[in-house]
Amino acid sequence: MIRRMRFAPDQWSYWYALRLFFVTLLLISETLLLSCAFVTHAQAQAYPAKPVRLIVPFPPSGGNDVFARLLAQKLSEAWKQQVLVENRPGAGGNIGTELAARAAPDGYTLLLGHTGTLAINPSLYPKLSYDIQRDFVPISLLASAPLVLVAHPGTSIRSVGDIVALAKARPGELNYASSGNGTGSHLSGELLQYLGGIRLTHVPYKGTSPAITDLIGGQVPMMFSVLSTALPQIRAGKLRAVAVTGTQRMPQLPNVPTVAESGLAEFESTLAYGILAPRGTPETVLQEIHKQIAQAAATREFRERIDFEGAVPLRGTPAEFAALIRAQTEKWGKLIKTSAIKPE
Repeated sequence: MIRRMRFAPDQWSYWYALRLFFVTLLLISETLLLSCAFVTHAQAQAYPAKPVRLIVPFPPSGGNDVFARLLAQKLSEAWKQQVLVENRPGAGGNIGTELAARAAPDGYTLLLGHTGTLAINPSLYPKLSYDIQRDFVPISLLASAPLVLVAHPGTSIRSVGDIVALAKARPGELNYASSGNGTGSHLSGELLQYLGGIRLTHVPYKGTSPAITDLIGGQVPMMFSVLSTALPQIRAGKLRAVAVTGTQRMPQLPNVPTVAESGLAEFESTLAYGILAPRGTPETVLQEIHKQIAQAAATREFRERIDFEGAVPLRGTPAEFAALIRAQTEKWGKLIKTSAIKPE
């Protein structure tokens, strides 16, 4: 015979309440887990749910702005959401970069950075209010743009060897123009001096265009220029192409050697462009941005426009972009310190 357990009324209440408590706790836990999964999935699917701003820390002209607007167009089409280019120039790119560093890390503020703002400025401006390594996360590379060393056709400069010989014969008397203190064209001239063991006189301008104008007019004998600005003048015979600063010859100037080919084997100076976000931006959002940039960069229109601007399309992982920033920061930081270069 099976004996049934008998509980007093108060015991029945106790066990019933305990069972109800655990059942309720289980249901709440399952509901919370499902809610979290739903919210995470919804957030990943929803980005971007509003317009995204892409900060360009330079005026609306030149390679920075062209690359940014080309990318913004492609991302807007892919996301069906506006990507707005916001030019915030000033202080060699520091003002716009700082603005991006202080933005909310939610994926709705991105930065177009290049070698100057990411690798040169941290050493050139020792009191920056932001830190590239600490405040930003690299997302994707876009392009690499070598410069071209050009000379006035009325000079005797036809090669890097000619510059070295002239500078050694008259130390400090040979001038070179640049688009401004601390820019890639300035630092390329400093690198030429360092590796060539020569002394030149730097003449800074407020941008590439006024420098090119004076170079064509014969007020200065030479400069390192972005290819897109110099190429029409080279083809018109108003400037002479002496060398390019990358590791390979440019398809637009196949007969012009690199500076390294011309005798300074360690010379390399290019501007690498890429997209970054404030550190702390969700990983799912970073992955979505990187994926869409990669798809945009693979289009024919994107590649042709990059080529038109005298640049080379670049693709790489965020880790590769981060490694490039570190390597360039070390390289230019050492030159800035050794040559005692100041922003003004």
